Amino acid sequence: MRTTVVIVGAGQAGLAMSRILTEDSIDHIVLERGTVANSWRTERWDSLRLLTPNWMTRLPGFQYSGPDPDGYMTADEVSAFLTSYRVGFSAPVQEHTEVASIETDGTDWIVITNNGIVTAKAVVLATGACSTPRIPAIGAALPSSVRQLAPIHYRNPGHIDADQGVLVVGASASGAQLADELARAGHDVTLAVGDHVRLPRTYRGMDIHWWLDTMGTLNDRYDDVEDIVRARRLPSLQLVGSDDRRDLGLNELSASGVTLAGRLAGVTDSALQFSGSFANAVASADLKQGRLLDAIDQWATDNGLGREIGPIDRPQPTTVPDAPLARKLDDIGTVIWATGFKPHNPWLPERLLDHKGAVIHDGGVTPEAGLYILGLPFLRHRNSSFIDGVGRDARYVGRHLRSHLDITTSVA
Repeated sequence: MRTTVVIVGAGQAGLAMSRILTEDSIDHIVLERGTVANSWRTERWDSLRLLTPNWMTRLPGFQYSGPDPDGYMTADEVSAFLTSYRVGFSAPVQEHTEVASIETDGTDWIVITNNGIVTAKAVVLATGACSTPRIPAIGAALPSSVRQLAPIHYRNPGHIDADQGVLVVGASASGAQLADELARAGHDVTLAVGDHVRLPRTYRGMDIHWWLDTMGTLNDRYDDVEDIVRARRLPSLQLVGSDDRRDLGLNELSASGVTLAGRLAGVTDSALQFSGSFANAVASADLKQGRLLDAIDQWATDNGLGREIGPIDRPQPTTVPDAPLARKLDDIGTVIWATGFKPHNPWLPERLLDHKGAVIHDGGVTPEAGLYILGLPFLRHRNSSFIDGVGRDARYVGRHLRSHLDITTSVA
């Protein structure tokens, strides 16, 4: 089969790219290993909701139009949203198609799949960054009696042994949400806390994402950030999407019965060992939160919003409990690794990958002519991995891709 562009992945990034190419009448196909919105259908826990409010659920030519703009979509609702998006412009998705390899012969890109070979002038990788969990090497030291899960494998508290404790490693959005849910269901939960980003769900009467969007923080460009490598590795905001718009910081987790500990540092034959840096991690998160809220207050004053929004309502400082330095290994039946994801690009030649296996790129454009990538954290902007942000990146890639196609066409 021959086409002009191959898009790999039919999630939000792949469909946004397909919409841009459709608008430009560029022949293309979207290859998807499962079905449209596959990860939202198969790799999300039951209670998950978006961290961004519904009014931020927008893609090129399509946006949320329901009755609850300030609510937060469930995973099923995101799946339905993306499916409707695909149907709305008849995106040419070929489902149940696994990519085995992607290579160029200098003129065309050759994509080998379980359903045959596709040749194209360009390829856009839109598989996202949330498919392969990063399990720290320390996990190998745990005995086989301890069940190990990543958030993409967790579904609900009923699937976790209630007779033994649960250790959740990582206090970003996923870790905080799962620790909270399990504790509320009566499980004995310990949360190993490392670096985290604390923010209130709402501030001065507005969702925190309203502030980040209105102030332009989400528009920060990758080439204007002092340390883009660090920025791309920042943990997700310690938030939860809920009807009551509640906070989910360490204070709230402690109140729910979660035992807070420092970073998981070691495993012996009898115990889990935690770092003594817990207090420092908490102080750092509180300090950074304070700086952002200071910036919000200043922005509100500078833009004359003082009378239109609520009063200053700073969250209470995090109360630092006496964090345990160890826990008996026999007390733990399950470990949930909320430690993020790692790059996984087995279909690409090594020359296109860095030493950690990530695709080498500059704002989504790789060094190989005609190969692009979309949907990664801070790809071009701070919100590149959001449903709300991927469309802007897709438009940029579309412009670059059109330029590439003009070149290859004239050469041909």
